[in-house]
Amino acid sequence: MSGHSKWATIKHKKGALDAKRGKLFTKIIKELTVAARMGGGDPEMNPRLRTSILKAKAANMPKDNMEKAIKKGTGDLEGVDYIELQYEAYAPGGVGLIIETLTDNKNRTAANVKSILTKGGGQLAAQGAVSYQFNRKGIITYSAESVDFDSLFEAALEAGAEDVADDNGIIEVTTEPGDFANVLEALQEGGFEQLGAETTMVPDTTVELNDEKITKVLNLIDKIEDDDDVQSVSSNLNIPDNFDMA
Repeated sequence: MSGHSKWATIKHKKGALDAKRGKLFTKIIKELTVAARMGGGDPEMNPRLRTSILKAKAANMPKDNMEKAIKKGTGDLEGVDYIELQYEAYAPGGVGLIIETLTDNKNRTAANVKSILTKGGGQLAAQGAVSYQFNRKGIITYSAESVDFDSLFEAALEAGAEDVADDNGIIEVTTEPGDFANVLEALQEGGFEQLGAETTMVPDTTVELNDEKITKVLNLIDKIEDDDDVQSVSSNLNIPDNFDMA
């Protein structure tokens, strides 16, 4: 399994999808606003907005929240002008991190990210030092308890998915970024209820560490993700099946 697959499983075990729902909504609202500002408010003519709307629906975001965010992006409502910034970093043990942010104050964001990394034993890296090890993919996750693997596998591949795999009860559908929206829509229409859906950076290879260092890296990633300006954190950390979250 890919390092990202293990990370998705860990996030699910920690209940992060529910525990951080408020922060998740905030992050998606920013995405909707930026997508609408860059490409207009019509999802049929704006692929990035269409993808963001699907992510919002996957997170069960209320329709009113989505509409307000889009109107802020198109200028129909007053809103904040966000800047996209990506940072590359190393966590303890040489684990590579890709930190994606949307901010209205790049100096604040840079200072916060650097401070969190330093306190957690990490450091910023030069642009390109980490990102060459990653590729952007669409990732849609399902619970194996509520979804039939064979049916999902067949439907996903027919819709254009790249891969479908089961990792300890979490089924992960992988797509190319350009196919993400079509695959997610097709599976939603097929009655498959996802746990989560996102486009993210997936590592080509992973780094293996002992349990103590894995815990340090996961704690650092949690702290980075808690920053209001951070949209997502991707890593090439390998998390063994027998790793104890406690």
